[in-house]
Amino acid sequence: MIGLLGGTFDPIHFGHLRPALEIRDALGLDSVRFLPCRIPPHRGTPRETAETRAAMVARALEGEPGFVLDRRELEREGPSYTADTLRSLRAELGDEVALCLILGRDAFNGLPKWHDAEALLKLAHIVVAQRPGEEGEPEEALARMIAGRVSESLAELEREPAGKVVFVEVTQLAIAATAIREGLARGQSPRFLVPDGVWNMIRESGLYGWEETASEAVDIGEA
Repeated sequence: MIGLLGGTFDPIHFGHLRPALEIRDALGLDSVRFLPCRIPPHRGTPRETAETRAAMVARALEGEPGFVLDRRELEREGPSYTADTLRSLRAELGDEVALCLILGRDAFNGLPKWHDAEALLKLAHIVVAQRPGEEGEPEEALARMIAGRVSESLAELEREPAGKVVFVEVTQLAIAATAIREGLARGQSPRFLVPDGVWNMIRESGLYGWEETASEAVDIGEA
């Protein structure tokens, strides 16, 4: 089984990485592919370029077996629609491999409004990363979409390539990329919110308006 985690990753942070790790281990995924989008369909233009965001993802994944950068959305023109990405993966991997699309609860709640939403469960399982206290009844459109598809059986995910919805409780990490960007613009360090490799890249390249003062210019390995 292959996990799929898409997003702008502007920047990637531990709120992306820790749930992906816990879901990989809980479901026994062979790998998790991180798919930075080129043009997000449902939000504004990212602060940093697609190539810069992909480079930060590559830094973040270093040393973690099974965590893979997948560049297909960066290389496709137009909005980065998930349904198109799943079709591209199916064309590459075939129809028998179980694909597990990992979503946070907010994204999952908005699923019926996604482009070509009805195709998603035909192409992949949906794995919802759910923090403690996020349980709740879905709205009507989502309830119809997932009716009869919710499963608590790992065997079902392994046995079928797509079509199931599973909820996995993950560690509560209330980290937001927006807050990281705003903090950087004010000169606030994002250390312990992002991997050290990502923080080094931000510092080295002056990303997100970061300007380093002499007092801050210390190797983070010695801080």
